[in-house]
Amino acid sequence: MTTLISSPARLEAFSDGVIAVIITIMVLELKVPHENGLAGLRAVLPIFCVYALSFAFTGIFWINHHHLVHRTEEADTTILYANLVFLFCLSLLPFFTSYVLEKEINSFSVALYASSMVVTGFSFLLLRIAIGRRLKKAGSIQPEDIAIQRKHYLSLALYAIAIPLAFYHPYIALGIIALVTVVWIYPTASIPHSNNQHPYSTPPRSF
Repeated sequence: MTTLISSPARLEAFSDGVIAVIITIMVLELKVPHENGLAGLRAVLPIFCVYALSFAFTGIFWINHHHLVHRTEEADTTILYANLVFLFCLSLLPFFTSYVLEKEINSFSVALYASSMVVTGFSFLLLRIAIGRRLKKAGSIQPEDIAIQRKHYLSLALYAIAIPLAFYHPYIALGIIALVTVVWIYPTASIPHSNNQHPYSTPPRSF
C-alpha cells in the first residue's frame, strides 16, 4: 500500500471541526430546570458539573492536539489513521456524558464514563507515538517528551483506578477524573518558548 502523505494543516482543520461538533452536542444536554430560583439551580448543578468536566477534558485534548500536530511537517498514513481512531473515541464522550446524567451518576454509569476516558486517552497516546516516530527520524525528540509520556501513562492509570472505585464511591471516582483534568490544565495553558525558539518546537502537553 502506498504511504499517504498529507498536510498537518488539513488534519488539524478536520480535527477542529469534529471537536467543535462534539462540544456542541454536549452542551445540548444542559436543560432549563423546571423549578424556579435557587432550587432549580441546585437541581441542575450535578448536570452542569459533569458537563464542565467533559468540556474541560475535550478542550484540553484540543489544545494538546494543536501543539502535537504542529510538531510535524507531514502526516503519513499511520498518523492519519491514529488521528481518526482518536477522534472516534472522543466522539463517543457526549454519549457517555449523557448516560451519566440520565442514570443520575450511579456506579455503573460513572465506571463507563471513566472507561471512555481510558480509551480516549490511550487513543491519543497512539497518536503521540505515531507523530513521535516521525520526530525521532527527524531528530526532533526532546528530553521533556519522555517525561510527558510518563505523565500520560500515570493519567491513564488514574482513570483505570476510577473504574472499579466507581462501583463503591462514584463521586470519589469522578473526583479522581477531575483531579487528572486539573493537573493537565496548568502545563497545557503555559507553554513557554524563548524569543529565538519556534513557538511550536515546545513538546506537547498531552494526556
